[in-house]
Amino acid sequence: MFSNMNSIAVLLPVYGGDNSEYLEKAIESILSQTYNNIDLIILADGPLNHKLARVIQGVEKQLKIVIRNEKNKGLAHILNRGVEYCLERNYNFIGRMDADDLSMTERFQKQIEYLLAHPEIDVVGGAIEEIDSQGNRRDKVIKYPIAHEECFRFFAKRDPLAHPAVLFRKSYFEKAGLYDEGFRKNQDTQLWFHGFKNQCQFANIPEVVLQLRMNDDFFKSRRGGYKRALKIFKQRSHINRELGYGVGARLFALGMFLLTISPAGIRKLAYTYLR
Repeated sequence: MFSNMNSIAVLLPVYGGDNSEYLEKAIESILSQTYNNIDLIILADGPLNHKLARVIQGVEKQLKIVIRNEKNKGLAHILNRGVEYCLERNYNFIGRMDADDLSMTERFQKQIEYLLAHPEIDVVGGAIEEIDSQGNRRDKVIKYPIAHEECFRFFAKRDPLAHPAVLFRKSYFEKAGLYDEGFRKNQDTQLWFHGFKNQCQFANIPEVVLQLRMNDDFFKSRRGGYKRALKIFKQRSHINRELGYGVGARLFALGMFLLTISPAGIRKLAYTYLR
């Protein structure tokens, strides 16, 4: 059987509305990693404009493959195609990346060293640093809990990992299954839930592994609306029941519901100071 023992497959989804300059820098941050046993897999979800296509064509020889959907079917669907590709080819390690973020140069070196030293861990993340649309630091670093037990307690209120900053062991998907395609948004929250339900082990390293781009589009993507807020509230309520979280978690979920239906300015302010 074809084996990729210590190769890392990095899944990078791209959409027609993505910024070509950001994509080029995101790809460069992967190709310039200190850990050089990396296969970059582009996941094109729907038609891409000519600028995005040109960026991908410019690095095509350095890519493992470009997996394409003719129509946009959502992040969960295109990620599942990528994960299935990796599992079929026996990759032991699968990384995530978004088209507008930047991976720190030593990100995957640090993450794979952690997983090799901790064989019980199924997924590892790390701290993230916010940057603006020009790539300037916003003087904000978001740290996540380190140990599994801390991650579980943290999940009572918020996601314990930054989705674009994680490195999975293939065992995570073997235990928890693939992304739930019923969730166009919050598919990462659902994946973490399935992981905890199926005894996956979580961890983060304390170092910054990713620079997360924050611009107006970022907050637009977190749009409000009653239907979306209600779906998130129902998702969180189900998670709280299934994982045995207490009253505090239920009250927090209610607070997030009210915040989600509030005006955009209030949501942006809350994100800035409460995250």
